[in-house]
Amino acid sequence: MAESIKVERIQTGMRIEKRMVKVLKALAEYLEISLGDLIEGIVLHSFEGKAPFSEKTLKKIVEMRKIYELDLDASHSHKLVEQ
Repeated sequence: MAESIKVERIQTGMRIEKRMVKVLKALAEYLEISLGDLIEGIVLHSFEGKAPFSEKTLKKIVEMRKIYELDLDASHSHKLVEQ
């Protein structure tokens, strides 16, 4: 078993695009982890320039994006504005 690392977590009020949240929640459920754990993992991998997902998981993400009609990609980053 991996060594546990104690951290202090805080509640945040960040806002995220609706379809993206649906995909993230579905992915967390698929991976059997919390949404917070999923986001922490994505961030930690990104900070080191590493890909956070296996090929199998990426294929599942493609399916989930279709289900929730998430047509945004990395080229849309920093261009999203509220309606």
